[in-house]
Amino acid sequence: MEKDISQSRNEDAEYFDKRSLKAGSVNWILLIGLGVSYVISGDFSGWNYGIAKGGWLGLAIAFAAMGLMYLCTVFGLAELSSAMPTAGAGYGFARSALGRMGGFATGLALTIEYVCAPAAISTFIVNYIVSLGIAPDVPPLVMVIIVYAVFTALHIIGVGEALKLMFVITAIALSALLVFLFGTAGSFHLGKLFDISPIASFGASRALPMGVSGVLACLPYGIWFFLGVEGTPLASEEAENPKVDVPRGLIGSMFILVVSGLLVLFLAAGTVGAATIGASDTPLIDALVLLDHPALATYVNWAGLAGLIASYFSLMFAGSRQIFALSRAGYFPTCLSVTGKRKTPVSALLVLSVVGIVIVAIMGDGSLILNVAVFGACISYALLNLSHIILRKKAADMKRGYRTPGGTLTTAIGFCLSVVAVISTFFVDVVAAGSVLCIYVLGLLYYMLFARNRIVGNAPEEELAALISAEQELR
Repeated sequence: MEKDISQSRNEDAEYFDKRSLKAGSVNWILLIGLGVSYVISGDFSGWNYGIAKGGWLGLAIAFAAMGLMYLCTVFGLAELSSAMPTAGAGYGFARSALGRMGGFATGLALTIEYVCAPAAISTFIVNYIVSLGIAPDVPPLVMVIIVYAVFTALHIIGVGEALKLMFVITAIALSALLVFLFGTAGSFHLGKLFDISPIASFGASRALPMGVSGVLACLPYGIWFFLGVEGTPLASEEAENPKVDVPRGLIGSMFILVVSGLLVLFLAAGTVGAATIGASDTPLIDALVLLDHPALATYVNWAGLAGLIASYFSLMFAGSRQIFALSRAGYFPTCLSVTGKRKTPVSALLVLSVVGIVIVAIMGDGSLILNVAVFGACISYALLNLSHIILRKKAADMKRGYRTPGGTLTTAIGFCLSVVAVISTFFVDVVAAGSVLCIYVLGLLYYMLFARNRIVGNAPEEELAALISAEQELR
């Protein structure tokens, strides 16, 4: 039906020459670094607030459930990215499976995530800078603008250079987690995980002090351990061998994130108590201070800033590539996909930065902005898992360099858990969920009234979708 009411146009070679990325700039090791850097800041703070919502076991259950959701989603994305390596990544997969509106809906959800997440992290970076006593007289919004300006410039210089710098920053952040392990492992006590008194709630106990509702409220905080890793395929058009490199990058980074997440989940609360960690703004630092390791705490404090920078840096990369791909295909204004002399999406980076600064100026609260990103992400996960299920049937003969273990059963589990995650966000932040729904309504109106009749039919994602549809008709 959509094919009957939508129009498209074909563009010439000059159009795409002005909208091309630098191929062969990224290998699979850098992609693993990219996947880890998306998420690494979540190990330093934020996740621990879930303990205050549902106790340590409630958060541990959320970690397991959301970790399984991400693992299922990553396996599905690894397969699709090996078959359809384009800069559109998730939006491109959904475009082939769910049609143009489904592709736009997925791309919009991912754009919300990748615009709001770096905006939120920019406020966290400023908070860290202030806590370290650096530039105390500079207004926070001015510091946010400076952060955006510096890292936008670094991204414009070139993707290979940017991701190599990001790789070094991520390594520093991971070294802080090893220092944290060294400083806390000998002080772990199982009983400290359960030192929160239960409240009057259904199913409440010493293990689950807030009961069943507390577990559900913890789910969005379980997401913080993995938020953003699904953006790794956005580098497909810049990878050396995307059909092999992207699956390696996705799965390799997911393995590292599971290990690092388990490390902080157990050792932070298990050394100084779940009640203390659940109320902390800087859980790893506070744990080391209370254990009388001030020198280690200082190192983790500085390296924690590196972790925030790594996540901010990589999420800017993801947001610029998502905007670039949607613009190149006509879903967003095509001026946003114009690339510079170094084949980086300059227009997309500049718009991403301006919108991020405006979001910070209006909303102010980094935690609220991040909850908006989480809600958008959860919507995209449901659509991405559904896309894998549909394409396994719709494009059964499509060549795949990697196949998802368990097939559609794996992504069916991911889909169900994604839906549960979407519902759970309403238990944590109704304002954030409502904000995303408003943006969604406006976005879909934009698509129906403007974009659907201006699609670029020979954009890579559109050509792949057309090829899959043609092969299906011949079967």
